[in-house]
Amino acid sequence: MCGFAGIFTPSAAQPVDGARLEAMCDAIAHRGPDGYGMWTAPGVGLGHRRLSIIDIAGSPQPMAASDGRAMLVFNGEIYNYRELRAELAGQGAQFHTDGDSEVILAAYQRWGADCVTRLAGMFAFAIYDLDRRELLLARDRLGVKPLFTAKLPDGSIIFGSELKALTAHPLLPREVDPLAVEDYLTWGYVPDTRSILKGVEKLPAAHIRWLRHDASPTPPQRWWDISFADRRKGSAADLEAELVDLMRDAVRSRMVADVPLGAFLSGGVDSSSVVALMAEASGTPVRTCSIGFDVKALDESDYARQVAERFATDHRSRMVSPDDFAAIDQLAGMFDEPFADASALPMWRVCQLARESVTVALSGDGADEAFAGYRRHVFHHGEERLRGLLPQALRAPVFGTMGRLYPKADWAPRPLRAKTTLLALAGNGEAAYAQALSVAHPLLRDQLYTAEYKKLRGDYRGEQPFIELMQKAPARSGLDRAQYADLAFWLPGDILTKVDRTSMAVGLEAREPLLDHRLVEFAASLPEAMRVRRGTGKWLMKHAMRCYLPDNILFRQKQGFVTPIAQWFRGPLAGAARAIGTSTALGRTGWFDAARIGEIAEAHIAGRSDHSRLLWQLVMLDKSLAGLGIA
Repeated sequence: MCGFAGIFTPSAAQPVDGARLEAMCDAIAHRGPDGYGMWTAPGVGLGHRRLSIIDIAGSPQPMAASDGRAMLVFNGEIYNYRELRAELAGQGAQFHTDGDSEVILAAYQRWGADCVTRLAGMFAFAIYDLDRRELLLARDRLGVKPLFTAKLPDGSIIFGSELKALTAHPLLPREVDPLAVEDYLTWGYVPDTRSILKGVEKLPAAHIRWLRHDASPTPPQRWWDISFADRRKGSAADLEAELVDLMRDAVRSRMVADVPLGAFLSGGVDSSSVVALMAEASGTPVRTCSIGFDVKALDESDYARQVAERFATDHRSRMVSPDDFAAIDQLAGMFDEPFADASALPMWRVCQLARESVTVALSGDGADEAFAGYRRHVFHHGEERLRGLLPQALRAPVFGTMGRLYPKADWAPRPLRAKTTLLALAGNGEAAYAQALSVAHPLLRDQLYTAEYKKLRGDYRGEQPFIELMQKAPARSGLDRAQYADLAFWLPGDILTKVDRTSMAVGLEAREPLLDHRLVEFAASLPEAMRVRRGTGKWLMKHAMRCYLPDNILFRQKQGFVTPIAQWFRGPLAGAARAIGTSTALGRTGWFDAARIGEIAEAHIAGRSDHSRLLWQLVMLDKSLAGLGIA
């Protein structure tokens, strides 16, 4: 697990400024505190920061192939590298280290760019082929590891593991992409389809890209996709057994490390399942850690302790309180781009806690997206069944009228908040699901924006790329399309970005066994009834884990890693909420109506509405713009 940066020039003869490359690497030193390396040649420069996990002393980077004809910088872990190493050695490859980096190089020299299809793991890498004078950029199937690129005014292309590596280059323009602001207000993050800065791109998950001297850059090429088009057959018992075997293999493959290893434990189904399988495979107590909250209704500490006691783990926990708000500048700086998933704060704290005793931690991320574990999946599944029974010509006037007449009741118990559901049933499934997942409703966004910004935004709306993704998904049903979009859009843009930045900020490697691509492919092939049944999401996984976990862990209402920001903004952080509309960075853009933001803050503080997520979005946007020095 590491970070890297690079410079690729238009001409193969053009020298690379080593000082600039070094500055780019210094900007991501937190990703690799154990080592530094740099390699330059005419037309290209590669730099690397290393966090040593496997073959601690023997795999420095940038790394040359055994024949010296290719150079690699790599961030991630290849979990099947030992099997690939044996296969390649049998075909004549020579190895001088015991790590996975050299295996990637040998795989590239054997299979070319198709080597990515043979790699099981999380990765982003760059390989410069000295014979062909070409650079290959690659990113893993699900986007666990990030990779940013940008073309500079002089024609050079720079790339790196985080945006801050690119902003360290003095020639990178720092102009906000106004459409990225619309994306951010829609989702709470800037998705992989865009960057907060004009001219900066993110290599999409499961894509490769070739860079060639004296030629225009080629567009990214997809090398893998998840398909929901086929359905697996078999009894529930057989599918449960197959699932447990896949989960067991995924966990065990991610327990290989030459440094101390542990796990995050929230007390939910996913992290508890990972810990259960780790305990089964380990001869010593698993090291686990969890975060609690000072708001009892949102605190899962008791469930985490119950699981820790069940599997006799070496468990540690810590509390998050409103005092942690003081670290918001540091939190915003980890992400570079605005990022408003409030669970990033406890995620950062649990990473800090884990790093005190381990260097690698396994998480439970990914199972909700793969197995339909979110409440929104259950609701969408039910709505889609109703849409299938009633034609659009009937649904639109009936449910549309009822939805417009029904009062908006954020204060009411969940079953009485029917307005959104009624309006969703009046429209198509893709638009309804996009709105269910988004943070700020289109009408609310329009109230926030000034006329100046609306001109810049034009006809674009942040939901559009998500809806298009659902419409083009290789899928059979509305539930399939929703999960496909979650895996392709939400997961890399939100969940995996959160885990990567907060873990790497403290020099910790986070591994996600439930995102093993074979496990995800299995989940995508399950019949809908094996994913959602009788109002329960993640049905097959929960039943498969009953031999490990009690029902009060498996079948209690999903809570999620929720930060109590709603309560905080009505209490100790009320002053911060009132100050958002007049904050310097947001004010300078001229894009937001300060009076309207003030009204929203007061409505939240008074308890008339819950605008906590929007307030958090605006705070983080303000901090991000200020941190980038562009407002």
